Amino acid sequence: MNDPSATRETSGALSVVPLDVHTWPAFVGLVEANNGVWGGCWCMGFHVKVGKGRTPEQNRAEKQQRVREGRTHAALVLDGEKCLGWCQFGSTGELPAIKSRRGYEKGLTALPDWRITCFFTGKGLRRRGVADAALGGALAEIAGHGGGTVEGYPEETDDRTVSGSFLHTGPMAAFENHGFVRARLISPHRWVVIRTVPAV
Repeated sequence: MNDPSATRETSGALSVVPLDVHTWPAFVGLVEANNGVWGGCWCMGFHVKVGKGRTPEQNRAEKQQRVREGRTHAALVLDGEKCLGWCQFGSTGELPAIKSRRGYEKGLTALPDWRITCFFTGKGLRRRGVADAALGGALAEIAGHGGGTVEGYPEETDDRTVSGSFLHTGPMAAFENHGFVRARLISPHRWVVIRTVPAV
């Protein structure tokens, strides 16, 4: 996937492309416009434990290295050349850190082939279908990588008013729109959702 135009998916006026060395500048533009994402995570939080002892600069450098080496995956949603948001996905080895781990491991019978761990939409860019487009793009990428079982971990809002930071694992509606089914509850409002994606 060295040529992003070769794998470009479209959703209305938006396009979805993989995060790679070619699309890294668009990703950087959105991250830098949003304070490094959650104060400097640079979308590293599911790769490694971020926070105390790690700087935003370290997160950026490590994210870029993973992009160069093909060890991080995301579907970027673009409007022209501007990145509006993304959906991160990867194998369980690539993304070992998940939320509500204790509840998750309690009912675990087998690890999935793929995890969809987080979504991000830039400030002022929401309500344009970015999360839905990003998830569709991630599933298309997964199919191209051989498909398999895919898990997500969305937070069910149940008509609650919830801070955007709590919804970074994705909206339940987007997952259900893309054919995921609820497998088990792992916290008061967080679910494991699952579907199988065929290879293409």
